[in-house]
Amino acid sequence: MRIGELADASGVSTRSLRYYEEHGLIRSERTSGGWRDFDRSMVERVVMIQHLFAAGLCSATINELLPCLEAPPEERTGVMEELLAQEVERLEAKRRDIDRELDTLQALRNETALSGSSPPWDAAE
Repeated sequence: MRIGELADASGVSTRSLRYYEEHGLIRSERTSGGWRDFDRSMVERVVMIQHLFAAGLCSATINELLPCLEAPPEERTGVMEELLAQEVERLEAKRRDIDRELDTLQALRNETALSGSSPPWDAAE
């Protein structure tokens, strides 16, 4: 299937598909005329890639995960589970940072709203 057909079948832009191919996430053969020719199995792979991007994973991590996801369960080595656990921890740390920033901003809003005065850095000396 050509890139436009893969885009239609997967709901992903041709630009994204070119990016995926450039980063080794999907593969194609070239026709004698130089056109990309994708196997039909790439539709499912592209959909999986979209889910992984939506989960906040970068293309390098996705590239590591794809072989694990495509391997039969009896051939899996635990690499996927470890990578996913690392990503969960990374996102939880990010959430903690965001929560801390929100708490700080909310405290500042409350402090300035209650006092009704200018913040100390605006006070004339």
